Amino acid sequence: MAMAVGGDKGSVNSDINVTPMIDVMLVLLVIFMIVTPIISSGFQLTMPQGKNIESAPDEGGDVVLGIDKDGNYYLDPGTGEINRVGKETLPQALKNIYDAREDRILFFKADAELEYGVIEDALEVAREAGVRVLATIVEEDRSEFFKGHK
Repeated sequence: MAMAVGGDKGSVNSDINVTPMIDVMLVLLVIFMIVTPIISSGFQLTMPQGKNIESAPDEGGDVVLGIDKDGNYYLDPGTGEINRVGKETLPQALKNIYDAREDRILFFKADAELEYGVIEDALEVAREAGVRVLATIVEEDRSEFFKGHK
């Protein structure tokens, strides 16, 4: 509370002191001015590439979902047979597989040029079908190999 200067000594001034509120609003304005361009710039995702990958023998029985550069889905239900699956039938196909399995692991592989939204949609469908563990299949980074072998 502020005291009145002059006039009635000892009386209380009932005006609101807005200086602290203006300070807070200016700080928030600066924060939003900095954060807004960062948020609107989007999210860039690049799948990692492994180095010195040792090939592991395929144990079989692994469910693998792949997406090519055109957005087509390919599903190996664990039999080693890869089938093309439509976007409409993918949820039911995954649900049928995971209803019959105890493990909830899905191996996932997507084209590097694919938009992240397509990948995100596929992962959401897999989660709804019962997938609890997602393993990403990565390609080996062979750029160092090719630099030395021209």
